[in-house]
Amino acid sequence: MTLPSSDPSPFPAEWFALDAVTLATRLIGAGLYLDGVGGLIVETEAYRRDDPASHSFRGETERNRAMFGAVGRAYVYRSYGIHWCLNVVCDAREPGSAVLIRALEPRAGLERMAERRGTEAPRLLCSGPGRLAQALGISRAQDGADLLEAPFRMTAPGPELALATGPRIGITKGVEQPWRFGHAGSRYLSRAFRAGSPA
Repeated sequence: MTLPSSDPSPFPAEWFALDAVTLATRLIGAGLYLDGVGGLIVETEAYRRDDPASHSFRGETERNRAMFGAVGRAYVYRSYGIHWCLNVVCDAREPGSAVLIRALEPRAGLERMAERRGTEAPRLLCSGPGRLAQALGISRAQDGADLLEAPFRMTAPGPELALATGPRIGITKGVEQPWRFGHAGSRYLSRAFRAGSPA
């Protein structure tokens, strides 16, 4: 039986145990909501424990402790002392792995997003990890929270979307890894993928 779009199926909790690269691709098209505000994930980046670009590369600290905890939890950090960023902790076999949520297609709570972001332009609400966190009201308070329990809600992706891949953005280490993933052609991406980059 196929559920109607108004009643999406819950996110498969077992996916959180997957490695970061695999989960990063599967999250494209999944729903992510905080207190009813959110939308569909259209862009992600994968970070593994053995990845020099990962916050976990040098081991566990107070800042990154959530990355070494239970899978399916939020890892929230402040970027450059300005923007909060939301990550999904994953990989039951490799603690310290996570997927950065880079962009959403806004679907619910657009008025609250616009108030928080100071703009009503849908394209500018969640196109980038800092914008996304601000639009959803994410802060350090959500660090370590279970993403499948209130006030969070996640839903399974619908029909398979065209996937684009490319290098991650805003890093100086591990730049050779093509671990940025997105819904090819989405107008809500933080940055367009280069031509010829679909997976």
